Amino acid sequence: MISTKTIVGDFKEFIIDKDDPLNLESLEGFINAHKSLVSERYEPLLNMYQGKHNILFDEPKPLNKPDNKVVMNFAKYIVDTLNGYFLGIPIKINHDSEDYINKLTDVADYNNIDDEQYELAKDMSIFGVGYEMLYLDEEAVENILHVSPLETFVIRDNSIRKKIRYGIHYYLDQDKKLKGTFSDDEKIYYFEEGKDGLYIVEEYLHYFGFCPIIEYRENEECQAAFESVYTLINQIDKVISEKANDVDYFADAYLKVVGVELTEEQVRFLKENRIWNLYKTTNEADGTVPDVNFLQKPDADQTQENLLNRLEEKIYQLSMVPNLSDENFGTSSGIALSYKLQGLDNLCKSKERKFTAGLNTRYKLLCNLPNWGDKEAYKGITYQFTRNAPKNVLEEAQVVNSLNGLVSKETALSYLSIVDNVKEEIEKMKEEDEFDTDIEHDHGDDWSMEDVNEQGILEKARISKSSEIQE
Repeated sequence: MISTKTIVGDFKEFIIDKDDPLNLESLEGFINAHKSLVSERYEPLLNMYQGKHNILFDEPKPLNKPDNKVVMNFAKYIVDTLNGYFLGIPIKINHDSEDYINKLTDVADYNNIDDEQYELAKDMSIFGVGYEMLYLDEEAVENILHVSPLETFVIRDNSIRKKIRYGIHYYLDQDKKLKGTFSDDEKIYYFEEGKDGLYIVEEYLHYFGFCPIIEYRENEECQAAFESVYTLINQIDKVISEKANDVDYFADAYLKVVGVELTEEQVRFLKENRIWNLYKTTNEADGTVPDVNFLQKPDADQTQENLLNRLEEKIYQLSMVPNLSDENFGTSSGIALSYKLQGLDNLCKSKERKFTAGLNTRYKLLCNLPNWGDKEAYKGITYQFTRNAPKNVLEEAQVVNSLNGLVSKETALSYLSIVDNVKEEIEKMKEEDEFDTDIEHDHGDDWSMEDVNEQGILEKARISKSSEIQE
């Protein structure tokens, strides 16, 4: 059944004493508590994102009155715009060690990591929290999989840091039988539902050193990206639906005929020919003048428009996601555009810090695997987040040129949005330099690159220093 809550429930953490083990009876209690969280919070948020808004499930109006139910899915717009700006350009991962760069690249390629991370970020914006599971498949290959908060949660201890002790993932099979896994720092346990409750089917070592289910939070409060405008979205649905009803009222307005008594034959003739010819006969002594017009309810079009505009403005303002279709948005440039995107940038910076914390945990767990060697290698990983906004490459090139001699080549090139891998770009530049110095020429040993032709092909004009001095 679709939930039609006017407000959603708060996020709840699941806590266990740091000295208590998780037995099957406690596990069943935690799962039931999570199911309540799903019905009170996660399902209403997901329905809002999917366009299943409350207005669609309102009671129909009586007496065949116009009853339009229009959904304006601002929730989907907010989530997709935020995450398109945040992760539309994939995260760049770098490491000082070439061996670990290769390992990270292999894992990323095998798991289609860019898509995994985007879907994870989307879960964070919809539910306020997202979950990721690490596991080794039958061939001992590292797998990274985002799992839905509808069937996943973690249990923390009651220490001041609230460390994750257990990660639980459960589901119902085709026979509606509860199955799942829960993991601690050493093992993963497979459980099923039996006649007498839950029981362990099998257990395995997972070698990650910590619980392999990672929690990513949208913010510290675990608030969804559109949760602050949840009621405004429901209200704008009602207003636009009533406006559509008024249009139907106007199209189906009653025709009022005053001063003339029409027979059924006359009414039928008028409908078919759409011609009215009313006149006053000598038998009419009451002085009533024949009149024909439509009955209309009072017009509140301007009031509705003002309310719609105010609601739309507040939705963009409070969610801090701008209206990209605004005609004034596309004409803005420079500092004006920066101000328009400042709220969205602030959201992304906050989300970036939370996302980085989760990525650090991911690679910390992967480095604990025996075949990764150095358990501390994750500390050398750096992440580069690039906002998916229109780029002025010429301006970037000018900034990089002005940084020449002030910072390292690696730092300067990292500013260029067209450079995906800075280290690879530096290696290419070195190879080009070696190639250029091997070219035979008649201008001595010293030469410089002078110009670029219209086709973008670098022309090498070799000018001897001696000739320059003579000039």
